[in-house]
Amino acid sequence: MNNIIRICVIALLVTSAVLFSCQKDVGTNGVMTTDISKPHAVTIYLTDHQTPVFDSVFIDIQRLEVKLEDDTLPNGGWVNLAIHPGVYNILRFRNGLDTLFATGTLPTARLQKIKLVLGTQNTAMKNGQSFPLRVKDEDREVIADLGSSNFEITPAGQVLFWIDFDAGNSIQPDNSGPGNGNGYRLKSHIKIFTRSFSGSLEGKVLPRAADAIVKAIIGSDTATAIPDHDDGEFKIVGLTAGTYQVFIDGQNGYRDTLITNVIIRNREDTHMPTIQLHQ
Repeated sequence: MNNIIRICVIALLVTSAVLFSCQKDVGTNGVMTTDISKPHAVTIYLTDHQTPVFDSVFIDIQRLEVKLEDDTLPNGGWVNLAIHPGVYNILRFRNGLDTLFATGTLPTARLQKIKLVLGTQNTAMKNGQSFPLRVKDEDREVIADLGSSNFEITPAGQVLFWIDFDAGNSIQPDNSGPGNGNGYRLKSHIKIFTRSFSGSLEGKVLPRAADAIVKAIIGSDTATAIPDHDDGEFKIVGLTAGTYQVFIDGQNGYRDTLITNVIIRNREDTHMPTIQLHQ
């Protein structure tokens, strides 16, 4: 009789373990997490891909939505998340800085797309002068795909990713507005990344009088950083893993420098030795 009871207890435990495991799924970073068909908290950060052309870039962001793969949801699966709508000076988020941008709860973790909805108060500052950024109607919605490699689910079951607003590639000369070719148009480019599926590059460029611009280049992609004015330190986040060339563009009579074979790995910070420019 004891053996029969023992067998029944073991069978019950095995059955419970199987049922529990069926409620699990592998998160996008390979970590076991809760069933992705269940509600998940979400946290989104905003950062910036730098531009050396403008002193400030003010983007009017009014709404953020995430599209889920679920035919039972209203509005085609688009879910509105809580943000502070208004104007963001995105060039503040440089050298690895970011800001908490959106939080909320998603009905599922089956993410497909993200959408920013822009307002009309978009401007850029250049040499102390303010320029309006004209946005065509079709460009007010900025949509990017969310694949398995650009968002992750933490062990706590939280959806997490960063939005990188590419200021340099988003602002284009505009010949149709006032000023006979002196205006600018905003056609936003954004990149979505996570720390689990990207790496970073950091270092220091001296002297500060060089006003250097750092460019990390892989294939046709270029990421830009402007070293800090006080100490010359820079950091570029959200880089795809691979082998880069790092081009340091010297100004004010300082010579350029090219460094090759810089390795970027996922989840790692690549530290470069101090780069000294010469005239």
